[in-house]
Amino acid sequence: MLFEAKNIVKTYAAHRALNNVSIAVPEQSIFGLLGPNGAGKTSLIRIINQITAPDSGELLFNGKKLVSEDVYRIGYLPEERGLYKKMKVGEQAIYLAQLKGLTESQARKELKIWFEKFEIADWWNKKVEDLSKGMAQKIQFIVTIIHKPKLLIFDEPFSGFDPINVNLLKQEILNLRNEGTTIIFSTHNMASVEEICDHIALINKAQTILDGQVAEIKERFKQHIFELQVQGNIETLEQELKSNFIIESSEVNSQGQNMRIKMESHFTSNDLLKVVMKHAEIQNFKELLPSMNDIFIQMVQSQR
Repeated sequence: MLFEAKNIVKTYAAHRALNNVSIAVPEQSIFGLLGPNGAGKTSLIRIINQITAPDSGELLFNGKKLVSEDVYRIGYLPEERGLYKKMKVGEQAIYLAQLKGLTESQARKELKIWFEKFEIADWWNKKVEDLSKGMAQKIQFIVTIIHKPKLLIFDEPFSGFDPINVNLLKQEILNLRNEGTTIIFSTHNMASVEEICDHIALINKAQTILDGQVAEIKERFKQHIFELQVQGNIETLEQELKSNFIIESSEVNSQGQNMRIKMESHFTSNDLLKVVMKHAEIQNFKELLPSMNDIFIQMVQSQR
């Protein structure tokens, strides 16, 4: 694991923000840190960045205790963006890159590459206050990753972006992962989680209530619902299906009969197929897995 938080406790006055929270972030992965507002995500992120300290618990980076020097190997893009409005864009980007350990010449070289990639080179000498929100966020994304950290933490990185720029950032995040960077990705957008996250941890009421690989979690929460597209003796098929399965819907469309079937867990997909193939030709057959959005809502509401 590149990063581990073990049994983290954090209390503010009478409020317990984190209660024995543990996460393990595999190297070269995109790890979704999820939870409703007030769950404790931001408190954990601030602790990882050493902005605040935990009351108890252990933080490990590359298998060793997290120390202050590790800040140079971590990049953090907070949800609340912050750039000095009166400074010129290029001047500020160089300054922020130097804070992360780059020399001025290194910063200029790397920034030029990213400014051209994001098509914002013409804004180098503009003041930050002249930038649109999306443009300013591009600048912050660049200065977050410019020192090539081992661990990147993104808190709602797509907030305020149009769909084209969301896709641009998604691709860059995937590229960073593929090149060896480990990423903690905090968001409320479950569609983005499904698209790019390898693992997730769901925090609610200061505790971790779900964690694991995205594919494994979706498999764990499946409800044994199948969607079929068939042609044939539908009336007879439906009569036989009703004896062992639940027909949730059955509708005619241009391709034939579209059916949604739910079955008990002791049946297999082969059991269903055997019945269907006796009476109809199968054009399409797939199991419907729950979305991360459905799983999120189910888990959080179960704790109310």
